[in-house]
Amino acid sequence: MSKPVTSIWGTLPGAQPSSAQEPTWDTTWPLRGGTAWVFYSEPGQTHVKRPVILADGFSMGASKPEELYEGLENGQFPFITKLRNNGFDVVLLGFDERSASILDNAEVAIQCIRTAIAEREGEAKLTVGGFSMGGLVTRYALAKMERQREQHETGTYLSYDTPHCGAWLPIGVQAFAHFVKEHWGSTPIIGDALSLYSNLVNSPAARQLLRWHVETGAATTLDVAEGQDQARTDFLDALDRMGNWPQIPRLLGVANGTGTGAGNNIPAGQPAMTSSGPQLNGTQLNTQTSGKQTVAQLQKRDGTPVTVTTNNFPKIDGAPGGLFPEAPALEGSPANFGMAAMLAKIVDKQKADLTYNASTFVPTISAVATGDIANNDMLYGKIEADYSDLHDFKCASNNEGHTVMTEELGQWILDKLKEE
Repeated sequence: MSKPVTSIWGTLPGAQPSSAQEPTWDTTWPLRGGTAWVFYSEPGQTHVKRPVILADGFSMGASKPEELYEGLENGQFPFITKLRNNGFDVVLLGFDERSASILDNAEVAIQCIRTAIAEREGEAKLTVGGFSMGGLVTRYALAKMERQREQHETGTYLSYDTPHCGAWLPIGVQAFAHFVKEHWGSTPIIGDALSLYSNLVNSPAARQLLRWHVETGAATTLDVAEGQDQARTDFLDALDRMGNWPQIPRLLGVANGTGTGAGNNIPAGQPAMTSSGPQLNGTQLNTQTSGKQTVAQLQKRDGTPVTVTTNNFPKIDGAPGGLFPEAPALEGSPANFGMAAMLAKIVDKQKADLTYNASTFVPTISAVATGDIANNDMLYGKIEADYSDLHDFKCASNNEGHTVMTEELGQWILDKLKEE
């Protein structure tokens, strides 16, 4: 994995191999359901002094410290080194199963916070947060501790491109992932590969994260007011019962998308992936547009078409936000429409026509908690600070890869933490 929370792509056929290098941490904290890897700020330390807990995000399987470290340290901005050089101890929090319920992994985060307090030398406040889903995990954990009147000793909560108002995965891509599993998932050798992405989309965490979710590849018409999975409704209710946000820390957040309203140049209502292979001939996935639209035209083995339509959705694929994958390129880590093309190639044994690989995964207004991602005007509007639930936030100058650590965002976070 080259970036946090995207390691699922490294587990699928044809994905790019990880470039991660083995980091050297000073100690580990074994937790029920996870592990924390601790990097002290100075040689010879035996306890944390100014801990910064950073939780991993959504993917399949257990967190890998090498991949977390790689994404934070070896890109544009060596975030871990910068934190340590400024006297902060870095605690990378991982989970035994990243696709498990956010509520379950929040219990792991609570253990980590308790351990940090117990292992702390001095009385410096903690910084607690995470990347993508990790920001929701720690948001809930801190709020629950406050609700139960447990001291979390946290001065700053931090989220990095976290989908506070929901994440987006194109409805057509979800349906196609389920479709190939349902019709070809029992095929020897290739069945497991064809099932993996569908299983990920239907995992507990995905159901909680995605603003709109479909669980089968059957023909359907989905209105914008529909499609929220019950697991997400239950999660939002649970978060609301805990007070929605922690009240004691200052709340900071950054977005990998612009705050100006400038989109990512992915046009609405255009073909993104088309297959002309022997099994899927006529299958087409389209980028999301408004009004009534066919987002997926699928093709069964017997030639029967399956149509997936949406009604009144926003033009969200091209909205400002963190992209999945990093850029709308045709090569590189497969995700969204690129993932659909990979699955089509496995079925047809020939390449599909891929026009757009990426789309917005976490819209800017979701990452900085300023509005409903179902509202097209809000998606493409200029971000106003007064409307955010966060106390302070930073948007990227350009729409970039989801959770990519940049100098612009990393330095802003460092400057804010130094104020504490």
